[in-house]
Amino acid sequence: LRTPLTALIGLAETLTLELIAEQSPYQEPLTSIREQAERMALLVNNLLDIAKLQAGGVRLRKDWQSLEELVGAAVRTLELPLRAHPLRLELDPRLPLVNCDAVLVERVLANLLENATKYTPPGAVIGVTASTEADRLIIEVWDEGPGLPTGREQVLFEKFPRGHAESAAPGVGLGLAICRVIIEAHGGEIHAANRASGGACF
Repeated sequence: LRTPLTALIGLAETLTLELIAEQSPYQEPLTSIREQAERMALLVNNLLDIAKLQAGGVRLRKDWQSLEELVGAAVRTLELPLRAHPLRLELDPRLPLVNCDAVLVERVLANLLENATKYTPPGAVIGVTASTEADRLIIEVWDEGPGLPTGREQVLFEKFPRGHAESAAPGVGLGLAICRVIIEAHGGEIHAANRASGGACF
């Protein structure tokens, strides 16, 4: 699946450059073809990642990590979409190091932050807080947006569901499924809920 999709994206990009030079009226539909091919490539990669993780095919490369650095890396990857939102980070500098796979945990944090930017209006506050409880670290990614559909909080972690069926936000409903697989592979748990003060919390 990956090889023909990569070829399709490459050919579309080449044609786009040629049509721009010719000032062709077909630039716009060709750009749409390329974008949809890229979207399908992302979907394929996400499905393969889930299959590998669920089959135990990905070995966790654990090491002691600073949560502050993991959050910082996730925030940097989303610099552009996060510009429209005030970001509130409440990370106690005395938090212990976390034994985890940095690449995968960064991906979880990035997925959750990206969802918050997608499903909240510009200007809505997005935050990350962390605390310890016994032998566990509790990380919350929250927002002050419209919240989650009542009764569907845990269904969101299945493959392909969308929070709102008619949502205009781009996506195919795999981000949270990947988050759950990664967190469970680390021996953790992930939940979603609506905040009493408004907005969603993961």
